[in-house]
Amino acid sequence: MLKQIFRVAVLAAGFFAAGAALAQEAPDALIRKAVDEVTTTIKSDKDIQSGNRQKINVLIDTKIAPYVNFARMTQSAVGRNWAKATPEQQTALTREFKSLLTNTYSGALSSYRPETVIEYRPIRWQQGESDAVVRSVIKGATAEPIQLDYFLEKMDGGWKVVDMNVAGFRLVENYKGQFNSEIANSGIDGLIKKLSALNRANEAKAKS
Repeated sequence: MLKQIFRVAVLAAGFFAAGAALAQEAPDALIRKAVDEVTTTIKSDKDIQSGNRQKINVLIDTKIAPYVNFARMTQSAVGRNWAKATPEQQTALTREFKSLLTNTYSGALSSYRPETVIEYRPIRWQQGESDAVVRSVIKGATAEPIQLDYFLEKMDGGWKVVDMNVAGFRLVENYKGQFNSEIANSGIDGLIKKLSALNRANEAKAKS
C-alpha cells in the first residue's frame, strides 16, 4: 500500500524545475512555477504519457535532479550509520539511492494525466528562515486525494528538496528503517549491493 501511495503521489516531483532563477524565489513560488512547467511538458508529450523511459529520464535529469539534495537525503536515510561509512561507501550509497528515487519518479511521471489537479495549502515558512514546508494535495479523477508535502532547505545554490511527506509518511524516514535493518544484517556494503541489485532489476523491467 505504501509503495502504491508513493508511486501515485510522487508524480508531483516534477515540481523541481524551471531554471536557475527560480532557486532564488520563495519556496512556494518555486514549487508552483516548476510544477506548471513540468506538468505542461507531460501533458503535451504522448511518449512520456505512454511510458517512454528515455524521455522521462531526460525530464528528470534536467528538471528534477538539480533541485534535490540527494546527498542530504541519503545521509538522513542512512542515519547514524552514515558516519561509519567510508567516503567511497557514502558516494556509492548516494548514487544508488538517487537511482532508486529516479526509478520511482520515472514510473510516477508516466502515470500523470491531464485531469490530475494539484492544490496548495498555506506554506510553513517565514521570510528569512532557511527551512520551509510547501504543502499540497493531489486530486485524480478516480483516486482519493493524496497529501504531498515538500521539505526544503535554503543552501548556497538556492532552495533544495531534502524530504517529502506522502499521505503522512515521510519518505526519508520510511527508508531509514529499511536501510538500518539491512545494515544491521549485512553491513553497509550489503545495503549498497541490495540497492544496486534493486536498481538493475527496475531498469531491466522498464526495458522489457
